[in-house]
Amino acid sequence: MEPKIAKKIRVDKWLWNVRIFKSRTKATDSCKTGKIKINDLNIKPSFLIEAGAIIQVRKNGFDLVFKAVDLIERRVSASLAAPCYENLTSQEELNKYKDWFVGKAAPERRERGAGRPTKRDRRALDEFKDDIYNN
Repeated sequence: MEPKIAKKIRVDKWLWNVRIFKSRTKATDSCKTGKIKINDLNIKPSFLIEAGAIIQVRKNGFDLVFKAVDLIERRVSASLAAPCYENLTSQEELNKYKDWFVGKAAPERRERGAGRPTKRDRRALDEFKDDIYNN
């Protein structure tokens, strides 16, 4: 299924359609709080973008830059969304993201049938993790 391409589309909708944000609400809120910029100008969620627009996104403390190649009208799978934008984020910023992401461990596991941790267990676990990660 080929995505339908538009001439202009709302920036919040496009950011959601190409899967830069998990929900349209998050994309809209990011626009409202000034985390989405075009030509170094804060924009509203209703701002209409055209193909070729350079969009700066501040997400989770990282400065990402995208170029809108195709303006699709509907949210599609990640494999179909990938060719719709070009990632222009600097290598330095990508390395910062990789350094942050690498080493993230999976959540702790408890033995089957052990139930939820008590408040005391939780405090002991937090103390243990603080000792490991802060040394």
